[in-house]
Amino acid sequence: MAKYIIKRLIMCILVVFCASIIIFTIMYFVPGDPVEIMMGANASVEDKNLMREQMGLNKPYIVQLGNFLYNTFLKLDLGVSYTYNQPITAEMIKRFPRTLMIGVLCIIVDVIVSIPLGIQAALKQGKWQDRLSTIFAMACVSVPDFWFALMLVIIFSQKLKLLPSYGIGGPKYYIMPVMAGALAGIGGLLRQTRSGMLDVMKSDFVTTARAKGVEEKKVISKHMLPNALIPVITVIGGHFGRAVAGTVIIEQIFSIPGIGQYMLNAVNSRDYPVIRGGVVLLALTTSVIMLVVDLVYAMIDPRIKAQYAGKAGQ
Repeated sequence: MAKYIIKRLIMCILVVFCASIIIFTIMYFVPGDPVEIMMGANASVEDKNLMREQMGLNKPYIVQLGNFLYNTFLKLDLGVSYTYNQPITAEMIKRFPRTLMIGVLCIIVDVIVSIPLGIQAALKQGKWQDRLSTIFAMACVSVPDFWFALMLVIIFSQKLKLLPSYGIGGPKYYIMPVMAGALAGIGGLLRQTRSGMLDVMKSDFVTTARAKGVEEKKVISKHMLPNALIPVITVIGGHFGRAVAGTVIIEQIFSIPGIGQYMLNAVNSRDYPVIRGGVVLLALTTSVIMLVVDLVYAMIDPRIKAQYAGKAGQ
């Protein structure tokens, strides 16, 4: 099991490292000059060149990349924002809990809504409950989250005056962002739960349990559900990573000062260090989430346990 954990840790580090190189390369070759935006068109060429030299933008690509990787991974320094002239690391630490909160709440809503509906749809296969759940899942997957967020604002904020349309504050400020962020996850998780339950229902051990006269509730709770939820755990981890990394549009619509809004403002102002820092942080968060999911999956899946136990015995 220790080898499995080490292997996943190495993969996690490689993913973040590769993501850092990719985002730096994209930002380096993307059209546009941050100095032009910062100083304006009326600044002299000498002043602009001096600013580029002070910011290190006149150095070759490989030198800038090396400095970025050194500062990011060895000094844990994401740099200074071009626009705000403030350390990016401190700003990320202040904003990240809000983004993480939305992601966690989205996953909680996904699990609470999707898993019971998926189980019910599988148990009632072919009946109206199954058809209704399938239609609901397809609607959740098909509706764009930004459109759904705007509809929530129009209905619950402008028309009904029940919820605030923007900003942060008490729990009610998170209701509409979480509903919009959880929409796609509900559909995907519901379909996966239904599929997993249908596969398990056809298994020999379920037939054997029923043949022995085991009560149907115990068959579902002790035999079907634990085995059906093994692949669902992986799906939950993927949705969690997307929920955290996908709050960019949600935070912009609801004016939530999180990582997503910070990065969108940086894109508009060509604030390259903020964009790079945000991508690195989100890549790290997603990698850690998937690492935890892989470890949980390995703990509950006897096939992985047996695989690495066998290697350890050899």
